Amino acid sequence: MGKSLRDLQGSIVALVTPFAKDGSVDFDALGRLIDFQLENGTDAILVLGTTGESSTMSHEEDDAVCEFAVQRVAGRVPVIAGSGSNSTETMLEKSLSFQRLGADGLLLITPYYNKSNEEGIYQHFKTVLDAVDIPCILYNVPGRTGCSISENNVKRLSVHPNAFGIKEASGNISYATKIARYLSDDFVMFSGNDDIVVPMMALGARGVISVWANVMPAEVHEMCQAFIDGDTDRALYTQLKCLKFINSLFCEVNPIPVKAALEMMGFGEAVYRQPLGSISDAGRAQVAEAMRELGLII
Repeated sequence: MGKSLRDLQGSIVALVTPFAKDGSVDFDALGRLIDFQLENGTDAILVLGTTGESSTMSHEEDDAVCEFAVQRVAGRVPVIAGSGSNSTETMLEKSLSFQRLGADGLLLITPYYNKSNEEGIYQHFKTVLDAVDIPCILYNVPGRTGCSISENNVKRLSVHPNAFGIKEASGNISYATKIARYLSDDFVMFSGNDDIVVPMMALGARGVISVWANVMPAEVHEMCQAFIDGDTDRALYTQLKCLKFINSLFCEVNPIPVKAALEMMGFGEAVYRQPLGSISDAGRAQVAEAMRELGLII
């Protein structure tokens, strides 16, 4: 076990999973990416999230990535593992496995495809929260899953001792405002959208679980820290200065553009698991233009 999640704030990178040309996990490249994050002030590392392409990885690969990340980070920052599944039983198995491998926390997603009903979604989360001993972050991303965590379910789950917080990625400020009423020292919120981190922090979010931080870890950390320190003007300046680049990272479905950006920065070839394919020429040009404007590439 590394650092406790309970005091976590700032920038949590939703790390990509690099693949070799043969499609296998490239652990050398993964190690370089983790080192880059640690050298640039990232506050925590999330592996096996949406950005990590976990939906196309085997359970054995998931375990191997989790174990590798825990060992590489070596307690310097918390490691969170995405154990979500549309099958509650599978999510439970993966959660217990990642806990055993030393993850400091878990990211739990709503049951995509099934969608489920109100009580079913509550029990989906409660089943894992009851079974583990490490803090869990609920993940609300209806654009991916086809269902949302209702305001009432957030209220019910927020009091569970193992529910550490929620990653709110609906992009709906109105919903975020409603659930912000249930935040406390024991139940926190992180923005799941890179383009509205500062507005979300104004509603009480402690920071962001970030795609953008794969490429600009120091800047995302500093933006969050500026807000925490009360320098909202500086935080807003960074948010707006980088907005064109942030938007370019979502010109095609995540993580296609961010892997292309990392390739341009020299982090190895962008390889994807099908059904994800390589970025289009137009998408690559859009990402490259935004990167050049920020001085990330020449």
